[in-house]
Amino acid sequence: MAVWRRERETRGNAIAPRTAGCAGLLAALLAVAGCSGTGAAAEDERAGKKNGGGAGAEEVIRRAADLLARSGTSQAHTAMQMASGGTRITIHGEGGFDYGERVGELRVTLPEGGPVTEVFVPGLLYMKNRGAGVPPDKWVRVDVDSLPDGNLVTGGATDPITAAELLRGVRTAADLGEATVHGETLRHFRGVTDIAAAAEAAPTEQSREQLAAAVDGFTRTEVPFDAFLDEQGLLRKVRHQFSYAGDAQGVDVASTVTLYDFGVPVTVALPDAGDVYAGAVA
Repeated sequence: MAVWRRERETRGNAIAPRTAGCAGLLAALLAVAGCSGTGAAAEDERAGKKNGGGAGAEEVIRRAADLLARSGTSQAHTAMQMASGGTRITIHGEGGFDYGERVGELRVTLPEGGPVTEVFVPGLLYMKNRGAGVPPDKWVRVDVDSLPDGNLVTGGATDPITAAELLRGVRTAADLGEATVHGETLRHFRGVTDIAAAAEAAPTEQSREQLAAAVDGFTRTEVPFDAFLDEQGLLRKVRHQFSYAGDAQGVDVASTVTLYDFGVPVTVALPDAGDVYAGAVA
C-alpha cells in the first residue's frame, strides 16, 4: 500500500506554508432528484459581468492555485447541490488534501446508501463502496480523463486541487470586498472562469488532460464562481456553478469547496493492486 503523509509545519503559532469507464455518483443522484436546469448559473454569470472587475482581481484569482499548491495541507469540506422545482439535494464530503503531492481523500455522503470513500491522485480516482455489483471490500479505479466531465462533478465532489486549477482560466473577476465566512473575515471575489482556458493554463499533464476531457461534458465551458481568499491570497472557499450536459437535459450543479485547518497532518493511502476490482462496473 502506497502512503503519502504530510506532518504539520509551524512557525511559532502560525501555520508555515511550504514554498516548495464509470457512470459515477452524479447519475445516481440525478435519478433521485429528477433535476433539470434552474437558470442559477446564468444569473450568476450576468452578475459577474455586471460587476466587471479589473486585471488586478483577475490576477489575484489566477494566482490562487499556485498559492494553494505551496500551502502544504488542509482539511476540506465539499458540498454539491442540485435543485429541481422545490426539491434540493446536496452531497457532502469531508477529508484531507496534500497540495504539494496533489493527493487527497474524501468521504462522500449520498442521500441514499452508505458513504463512499474517494482517493484522488494525479490522473486517477479510486472509489470504495461504489455499489453496482462491486464487492464492498473492493475499490474501483477510474482514469479521470476518461470521464465526460473530467470528474468535476461525476464523483459527487469537486476536489480542492481541481477547483483551484479551474480558476486559472478566469475571464472576468470583481472584488466585492470583505465577507465573513465561518467567523473569519475573507475577501470575496465573483467572476467567470472557462474550463478550456484552465486546461491550457494547467501546470501538469494530468491536470491538462483532466480539464480538457471536461470541455465537452458541459453545456458551456464558462463557469461562474464565487471565491473567498484570506489576506495572504490563500483560497479558503470557492463555489462553482456548472451547467452539466447530463442526459437529455442540462443540469445546473453548484459545487462548493471549503478549506480549513491548514498544516494538519494528512495521510493518503492508495489501495493495494489486489484490492482494486477488476470486473465490469455497471
